[in-house]
Amino acid sequence: MREPTSSKLRSVGTTIFTEMTALARRTGAVNLGQGFPDSDGPPAVLAAAQSAIAGGLNQYPPLDGLPELREAIAKTRLDHYGQQFGDIMVTAGATEAIAAVLIALCEPGDEVVVFEPYYDSYLANLAMAGAVRRPVQLRSEGSRFTFDPAELRAAITPKARLLLLNSPHNPTGKVFTREELDLIAQLCQEHDLIAVTDEVYEHLIYDGKQHIPLATLPGMAERTLTISSAGKTFSVTGWKVGWVCGPSPLVAAARKAKQFLTFAGGTPFHAAIAVGLTQEMGWVTRLRDDLQERRDRLRDGLETLGASVYPCEGTYFLQIDARSLGYADGIDLCQDLAVKGGVVAIPAQVFFDDTETGRRFVRFAFCKSDGVLNEGISRLSSFRSR
Repeated sequence: MREPTSSKLRSVGTTIFTEMTALARRTGAVNLGQGFPDSDGPPAVLAAAQSAIAGGLNQYPPLDGLPELREAIAKTRLDHYGQQFGDIMVTAGATEAIAAVLIALCEPGDEVVVFEPYYDSYLANLAMAGAVRRPVQLRSEGSRFTFDPAELRAAITPKARLLLLNSPHNPTGKVFTREELDLIAQLCQEHDLIAVTDEVYEHLIYDGKQHIPLATLPGMAERTLTISSAGKTFSVTGWKVGWVCGPSPLVAAARKAKQFLTFAGGTPFHAAIAVGLTQEMGWVTRLRDDLQERRDRLRDGLETLGASVYPCEGTYFLQIDARSLGYADGIDLCQDLAVKGGVVAIPAQVFFDDTETGRRFVRFAFCKSDGVLNEGISRLSSFRSR
């Protein structure tokens, strides 16, 4: 029998999150790997979903999503960032939004500039689109991650079609600065690139830092598709409610792909997230402050262990240098942590093309309940003494 998997996807394996979560179950380890919270979102939002189900909102929504959710997204972006969009389309999470955009906008062989390390779904999405990735590496310099402007310029060839930007950035926890965004915007305009921005952690930024959407910079609104979602904002990752916003011609292109991926779904969740965006953003502010405290608690535990911890400006994640714990390879550290220490983390080299550079990084998630986080920190302390 011939190889059943298309050549586009033969290099795509099982997601690392599936593998490490299964390892946590097998070993009874505390799962500080996969980035999902283990507590529910705002009670009013949960109640709104239950009410929507009881009230009969159980059939297909419009392709673009329930009107009240689209209106809530528009108002939230206007209130927070002064953004106004030609069109908004609700998707099955940000992952579907990114997939639909790449499939719709890329011809086979088109190049997409993307900052490395990158969330693993990007690789599969680019493969599905037949696009070629052009990575620009984020490197730790002093107290933050940044990139070499010359490397970014060199990555943009005549075949470049899009630039894919994730800020706040998973897995590094980086929030791109205004100066960095200005350069990105300048190059997008110079080379006529479409920008696609993954902003799912936009409300989970710490230490008084601010999220600046790329589309708000001069000359960028007409060439940027802004993607975000409700999963991280309201701790309802299983609802899979995301959205893509931007100029009508670009959203219309994404719509052509999206309608044949899921068409539409999650009707009661659309109604509930509209309640969240219009009534529960104060809860999100409290969540952000709570996550900052959890970040600091996990960082203290890791540093007590002897780990060299990289800074986190946003998202759910802290990274460490495995070499600081005597491991040349983060995969070996993660295996020992799970089996001997009872804690699961993610070897971040899976987010790199340059696996040699990525080999030293290990990612921990702090978006966990007090009980889970404290138990994980306690086990890390025990691992240190082995």
